[in-house]
Amino acid sequence: MGVQNSRVWVFLRDRVGLHGLGFIASLVVIGFASLVLYRMLHNLKFSDVVDALAQKDPRHVATAFFLVAGAYLTLTFYDWFALRTIGKHHVPYRVAALSGFCSYSIGHNVGFTVFTGGSVRYRIYSAWGLGAIDVAKICFVAGLTFWLGNIAVLGLGITLHPEAATAVDQLPPAVNRIIGILALCVLAGYIAWVSAAPRTIGRSSWFVHLPRGRSTLVQVGIGILDLSLCAAAMYMLMPASPYIDPVSLAVIFVTATLLGFASHAPGGLGVFDAALLVALPQFDTGEMVGALLLFRLFYYIIPFALSLTLLGARELGLRAGRFKGVPPPAGADAAEPPVSGVSAGRHAAGMHPAAKHSAAASAAKPGTGQGAKLSAKPAAKPAAKRAAE
Repeated sequence: MGVQNSRVWVFLRDRVGLHGLGFIASLVVIGFASLVLYRMLHNLKFSDVVDALAQKDPRHVATAFFLVAGAYLTLTFYDWFALRTIGKHHVPYRVAALSGFCSYSIGHNVGFTVFTGGSVRYRIYSAWGLGAIDVAKICFVAGLTFWLGNIAVLGLGITLHPEAATAVDQLPPAVNRIIGILALCVLAGYIAWVSAAPRTIGRSSWFVHLPRGRSTLVQVGIGILDLSLCAAAMYMLMPASPYIDPVSLAVIFVTATLLGFASHAPGGLGVFDAALLVALPQFDTGEMVGALLLFRLFYYIIPFALSLTLLGARELGLRAGRFKGVPPPAGADAAEPPVSGVSAGRHAAGMHPAAKHSAAASAAKPGTGQGAKLSAKPAAKPAAKRAAE
């Protein structure tokens, strides 16, 4: 039996591939969540949802909207922190804010955030002289910020309220408390590890210097603030009764968010909603659906429409020459491997026309870039002839 299972695994690994297996697993999760939603909502009347929305306190709805806005403001610091970590200090905050907001809002809605968000980042940062490797580093540091924040929030929340995690994973509260304590120990160990000495992740041609102790605490704080604001927004939209404490809801909310993120479904659609409905059966279904619809409107639909508008306006501005990227200052990328030949052509193709023009101008100047090599050759010939004479 074991030999047969190993053959099946080898066949799936070699013929389907790990990425294919991940895609199949995502489809299974989405299908299961859709089935759960159907069983829970097939008797729900649309009028019940409308009545639940009409009964919402406008002040709570407005507060939830501003909390979501604050969460997206925090997302802009993901990119800002990542740019400073990899040494790209010439990129201003407004560019980091545009990239962070648009990449996450589009990635959240389209799914496969690593690829969709990375594409948006590259389109924006290439105008400022950043290449694909730089964008990959930014995605890595931003993702690290996200996961450190998740570990901190879930670790603390599960330790204090393990029964909240039990509503999702069905494990005994004692086991969940142990998991929470272990998560906090892992987080503390990581902070101690990066504080003891400079740490680097990657290879010689692709590496990232991890933030040191104090910077890592800032990184964790950014992640905690982002998740806390989102959970607070959901809390403001929850039904008035029965009562649920904010920490328990935060644990359930973050866990549901991670399940939706892992499914790669657009907006975590079906998975996120099913996890919340299953974990909170004490609330009226119509009221919960109304709360979820409002949260999706604030966190997914409005930011998605705004990001598409911003990117569209930027593209029109680029064509009209209103927005100009700036290449990195001289010596800013001294640690990066030189780009030449076909790689240089590919790198230049991803740059904004203003950056290309600046790079070409610097190369044409005597004493800089390729112009230095060209200008050195004519000067060497007369010297050689005088030496021969």
